[in-house]
Amino acid sequence: MIDIGALLGDSGPWALAVIAAVVFIESGLLFPFLPGDSLLVSAGLLHEQLGLTVAAIALVGFIAAVAGDQVGYLIGSRWGTRMFKDDARVLKTSRLRETEQFFEKYGGRALFLARFVPVVRTFVPLAAGSARYPYRRFVPWNVAGGFAWAVGVTVLGSLLGGVPFIADNIDVLLTVLVAVSVLPLVISGLRRRSRRRAAEAGAEAEAE
Repeated sequence: MIDIGALLGDSGPWALAVIAAVVFIESGLLFPFLPGDSLLVSAGLLHEQLGLTVAAIALVGFIAAVAGDQVGYLIGSRWGTRMFKDDARVLKTSRLRETEQFFEKYGGRALFLARFVPVVRTFVPLAAGSARYPYRRFVPWNVAGGFAWAVGVTVLGSLLGGVPFIADNIDVLLTVLVAVSVLPLVISGLRRRSRRRAAEAGAEAEAE
């Protein structure tokens, strides 16, 4: 797990650049394992120690999130599913299929809702581009989702910083925050493993 507090503290004057890079990469460059949620909450929580305003953190997060999704959409519209493979470690075909189903179920709203779902938020813009979802519809959903997520999560972190218990136990709570952020990844992996074992067991039973 990444020590987010240390990462931000060690970044010094480059803290905003680190926030922008992490949010942009997680949103648009198909690398879903970066702690975007945790980073924004932590930055909001620690903004005074970092010498930053909540508004600056939220603005940078918002711009990076929107720009990242734009890139994800363009990648999907140009290259589609050709980068994904069944046996890949990150760009698995199964992950893209799950995201496409999420997109088909919620339509444009998926672009908004996915912002709050780790991993899914990385692949939904690509699925939208791959499905040729109209760009003029993509843009407003992207902007609305990026704003609600980046601003909301950052402000939430800043508000939590005013709670004495949280302020006195920041290190422990940041560790818990990271753990909660990766929990959906663990659950998704366990479900896939369970389905794979069930399928293998069924195949063996049929063979007998």
